Amino acid sequence: MITQPHHVPERLALLSGSAADAFLTEGLLRGEEVHGGIDLAKVVEPLPEDDARWSVEPIRSLVEDAMFAFDQERTGADAWLAPRLHATLRLTRKEAADKRLWNHLALAVAPDYVVWRHRSDSSRRVAAARFQGPTDRQCFSRLWWAAELFRNGPDYEPVQMACANQDLIHSVLKKELIDHRPTAQALVRLMKDGKVTTGREIEGLSAAVNAAGATVIYDAFAPDDPRDPARLRDWIEEAQTAPPVSRHVLPEGPDEDPAPEDSVTALTGYFAELFETAPVRGRKIED
Repeated sequence: MITQPHHVPERLALLSGSAADAFLTEGLLRGEEVHGGIDLAKVVEPLPEDDARWSVEPIRSLVEDAMFAFDQERTGADAWLAPRLHATLRLTRKEAADKRLWNHLALAVAPDYVVWRHRSDSSRRVAAARFQGPTDRQCFSRLWWAAELFRNGPDYEPVQMACANQDLIHSVLKKELIDHRPTAQALVRLMKDGKVTTGREIEGLSAAVNAAGATVIYDAFAPDDPRDPARLRDWIEEAQTAPPVSRHVLPEGPDEDPAPEDSVTALTGYFAELFETAPVRGRKIED
């Protein structure tokens, strides 16, 4: 298994897709050989040096702790790392939508983590999309966005529940509907209540929810309160002096109001009814 590059940058930067391609070697994807880091550093676009958010050390420390703590159950690292990555790397959604940031994090800062977490036991290889790919596939962007979409105001507990199910991240994260906060919380609540548990059930429910969203306007049925952008700006600004996130208790996200409880309750009941007839492979629907 590879280790971190010989040269790990001190600060995050932006790495374009075309520049990243040269470093996605077969040796790296097989976890046999990592680049030195010097050549990669020559093709990045730097981020502002006066912003503490771009420091690499807190992120390197997190991924190293994750690899140590979850070496026997690597998928379990997602639920632990997602809220802590989000609370450490405090981004606006516009910043998080820039794939160049995630390319740099995966290739320059923590390629060893990507290989550790995602190398297939069957092929002994990592899919290139885990380094440079869509939001629901790229190693770090999928965790950050899962935390952003499933957090309930400052509460990251729903993120842990969501990230404990790989099918939920893969199936639901790429659907625009999940940006409706009561929807996200209702899905997590169904999992927490044990009504939806398996990957097939998650896939069936998410398909039914997405299809129903074409005819049911969730904002009208289960309205969400508008969020105050000033609270997010304050939270991001606090990154300049924030201490490292705790390894033992969940951090706190932006001081935003949670999703309205009445809306979450209404959608939880509605989705439970949808699930009764959702197409789930292997399940027989009784007459």
